[in-house]
Amino acid sequence: MTTDPQIAMVLAAGLGTRMRPHNGQIPKPLVQVAGKPLIDHVLDKLAGAGVDRVVVNVHYLADQIERHLAGRKQPKIVLSDERGALLDTGGGILKALPQLGGAPFFLVNSDTIWIDGVKPNLTRLARAFDPARMDALLLLAPTSHSTGYVGRGDFLMGPDGKLIRRGEREVAPFVYAGAAVLAPALFENAPSGAFSLTALFARAAEAERLHGLRMEGVWMHVGTPDAIAAAEAAILASAA
Repeated sequence: MTTDPQIAMVLAAGLGTRMRPHNGQIPKPLVQVAGKPLIDHVLDKLAGAGVDRVVVNVHYLADQIERHLAGRKQPKIVLSDERGALLDTGGGILKALPQLGGAPFFLVNSDTIWIDGVKPNLTRLARAFDPARMDALLLLAPTSHSTGYVGRGDFLMGPDGKLIRRGEREVAPFVYAGAAVLAPALFENAPSGAFSLTALFARAAEAERLHGLRMEGVWMHVGTPDAIAAAEAAILASAA
């Protein structure tokens, strides 16, 4: 693409149920890893990629997230309020689409965290996105080199970067790392109300417009309290 995205959406409305034994009454995006809330790791990376405006959706313990983000100067934060009804990943983005403009934008989960390689992965995503061929370009982490991940992967990737969702009984070498560049066209004829973004990824894959980019560096899956220590150890090792 000719211009890197200036706008991003950060998903912060989830219930974070698996993390609650650790955080009590703290929303998952505010759980600290290496001395910084998860969502600040994300926002710092977006600011470093030149993003100046981020739409953040909120639902569970939304007041805490809103108060935390009020002190943020860069990037500028715009809230998409889902206090009335949780819309899931796809519905949340669809609701916020008018605030995201008509150009491709970054999407990042508020609880994803990674250590970059030589070049920042968000910059690599932006430069690799081609709206003529793609509706979505996903950042993918190799399952064999990810910290805290124990699943069976999400995607198989062809030599041209096109993605195929793994079958129910298959094991796939790549897992979606919670960051992407999306075109607004991905949401054409999307259902109303709450729905998962994976439904749109599946539709884009069938049309051969879902692509992937292998992450450079280390992705850390921080889904449970036990994963926090592993992520902090990885961050400490990278700084040594």
